[in-house]
Amino acid sequence: MTLRRAQGCFISLEGGEGVGKSTQAGRLTDALRARGLDVLLTREPGGSPGAEAIRQLLLEGAGDRWTPGAEALLFAAARADHVTKTIEPALEAGRWVLCDRFLDSSRAYQGVAGEVGDAAIQNLHQIGSDGALPDRTLVLMLSDEDAAARAHARDEGCPDRIGGRDAKFHAAVAQAFRDFARDDPARIRLIDASGDEEAVTERLLAALSDLLS
Repeated sequence: MTLRRAQGCFISLEGGEGVGKSTQAGRLTDALRARGLDVLLTREPGGSPGAEAIRQLLLEGAGDRWTPGAEALLFAAARADHVTKTIEPALEAGRWVLCDRFLDSSRAYQGVAGEVGDAAIQNLHQIGSDGALPDRTLVLMLSDEDAAARAHARDEGCPDRIGGRDAKFHAAVAQAFRDFARDDPARIRLIDASGDEEAVTERLLAALSDLLS
């Protein structure tokens, strides 16, 4: 699906736990606004009233509250509402949309690490969101050790039910993102998330240079 738009652009920011994604989402939004762009920062799961209600179901409770298949269905439902109620209207108004997580997180977390299967996740996305994809997906990457240390510091030992899964699960997520970037280099770019925040933001902007020109 090609999202209806005026002159807007749809960017998703992805990555595993502890890579600094939410911090960089805010910094990148500010940097794009400084360039005169009208930017909507949104997130998944969430970003619309219906999707925010589903977010609570997904992130709260015991780690085994949902099966991977049930999680995949809930994420797809939240995303469908988010695309229809928030993302597409913003693009139609000519705004840029920066989304903290989108389809590729479901592909990595539920599809690969959760073993639901990538094809199943994409089929759900086709049904719920007509296959809508970002113009560019930026994936923040850190070594497994650095990401785990950052995630622990961020969560102060109390991660949500998905972030609290074991190291094997999160290693599978990171490898899935690498594989997605290899298979779709025109859309998906891996970004080194090490170093200071300003340097990481500059790398993100560099990966958007063709869209900003």
